[in-house]
Amino acid sequence: MANNEQLQGIALSQPKSRRSLQARVAWGDHTVTVGGDAPVRVQSMTNTDTVDVIGTAIQIKELALAGSELVRITVNTPEAAAAVPHVREQLDKMGINVPLIGDFHYNGHRLLTEFPDCAQALSKYRINPGNVGKGDKRDKQFGQMIEAAMRFNKPVRIGVNWGSLDQDLLAKLMDENALRVQPFEARQVMYEALITSAIESAQLAQSMGMSPEQILLSCKVSGVQDLIAVYRELAQRCNYPLHLGLTEAGMGTKGTVASATALSILLQEGIGDTIRVSLTPQPGGARTQEVVIASEILQALGLRTFVPSVTACPGCGRTTSTTFQEMAKSIDDFLRAQMPVWRTQYPGVENLKVAVMGCIVNGPGESKHADIGISLPGSGEAPAAPVFIDGEKTMTLRGDNIAQEFHQIVENYIEKRFG
Repeated sequence: MANNEQLQGIALSQPKSRRSLQARVAWGDHTVTVGGDAPVRVQSMTNTDTVDVIGTAIQIKELALAGSELVRITVNTPEAAAAVPHVREQLDKMGINVPLIGDFHYNGHRLLTEFPDCAQALSKYRINPGNVGKGDKRDKQFGQMIEAAMRFNKPVRIGVNWGSLDQDLLAKLMDENALRVQPFEARQVMYEALITSAIESAQLAQSMGMSPEQILLSCKVSGVQDLIAVYRELAQRCNYPLHLGLTEAGMGTKGTVASATALSILLQEGIGDTIRVSLTPQPGGARTQEVVIASEILQALGLRTFVPSVTACPGCGRTTSTTFQEMAKSIDDFLRAQMPVWRTQYPGVENLKVAVMGCIVNGPGESKHADIGISLPGSGEAPAAPVFIDGEKTMTLRGDNIAQEFHQIVENYIEKRFG
């Protein structure tokens, strides 16, 4: 048995506070605050051809309704740049005020200069310092993008990626490392190149007149341990808001687990202000899945709440019926589908906790801990399902329509409590 002294010594686990500058990403009257004490924001990216104005606008709407607070779009050609204002116009007509981020590589300096309507319609620019030019052109073309950002009062994300790292910088650091008495491993030099590229580019932007509150950084890699190492060091060396994400995380379970592992460790340490799960969609799968996973990561850590949580047991030999599985899925799908409306209709509903349990072992206990819960009968148990509301047993359901009845009870509870 634990004594009082031991119990008093148990500390509650919670993420560390973040200490970054605060940036604002705005469109019209809608502003998303990033960094400082603002919530960690969810970001996503379209995979449509931006020239397809309607298709791109529809996907952005889907991502926004799924919970994405910032959406990045590809701006890679004059045609794409010309389409951006029309995408913004379509979104405004649909009442979707999510800020758009322009993703620029190689020719961003020209596109932002030659298409001022595009530069104005975007809310933020993503600049990859490894892809803005070589040699003497690099600083000039980088400067043109920063000048556009300042002219239109837009923040920038300086996003370094180890798949497109500044090769001149990397070669320079490799040469310096070779002269050391005890050289670092090649991977460590790669880390240094990522961080140096990001911070020196940010300092260059500031030297041109950009406010530090208008600058965000990212250093994306595709390995979990690599990402953790890079961002721990990056957070030590600067206080710009940081965007987190594994680049090319992969598909399905692999991409989900890798992203959740890396991001959770860093977020728990107070590192990160925006996140994206760069998940390769399953063939025919929804692009919105990456938004759902990012939201679930933040909710699991207790950093944000987006949708009501549904607690359900995994099942065992006591639960040979699939009823509780089907009910848990039905309730979870229903709650998620309703959230775009409920966010305004029922403020606070995202904090709701529902339990759908499969037998008597943990069923009543878990149901009592939830706001509303049901304990279904397991194999060999009496065909009765007690329902618990706010910790108290309020009724017992029986018969063939338990699932439908509980579904209605949940709806009634939400309307009564949050309406």
